[in-house]
Amino acid sequence: MALRPLFSRVRLAHLNHHHHHHLRSSLSAATPPPDESPPHSSPPPTQPSNSKLFVAGLSWSADERSLMDAFSSFGAVTEVRIMYDKNSGRSRGFGFVHFSNDIEAKCAKDAMDGKVMLGRPLQISFALDRVRGAPVIVPRLSTVK
Repeated sequence: MALRPLFSRVRLAHLNHHHHHHLRSSLSAATPPPDESPPHSSPPPTQPSNSKLFVAGLSWSADERSLMDAFSSFGAVTEVRIMYDKNSGRSRGFGFVHFSNDIEAKCAKDAMDGKVMLGRPLQISFALDRVRGAPVIVPRLSTVK
């Protein structure tokens, strides 16, 4: 009597396996294997578009107007922001320049990186998106010996 339920389960498992195999066969006939897929019409982008530049090495005397003037010859600047210290109100020496598109931002980055502005060389890179309130993970050294 104990063999009958076991036999039913084995037979059911066999039927399910057969059904999945049949379904897999019909699906694979409808879609070509991955190595036979048609070539893509355009190559995948190598870098996500980024029209925001991070500008470091700013002189303390630099303000939004001087930064706008320095970068506007490369395209339409949509926003300029210099970061200031909360307590002293003095520039922290870096800021952001937003362009209307990533091509203008790349031209400005390539031309202005390393150039001197108000007596200090600029270091320019594409700005990374920052998520406010995201947890910061700091690796801890184990104290157990």
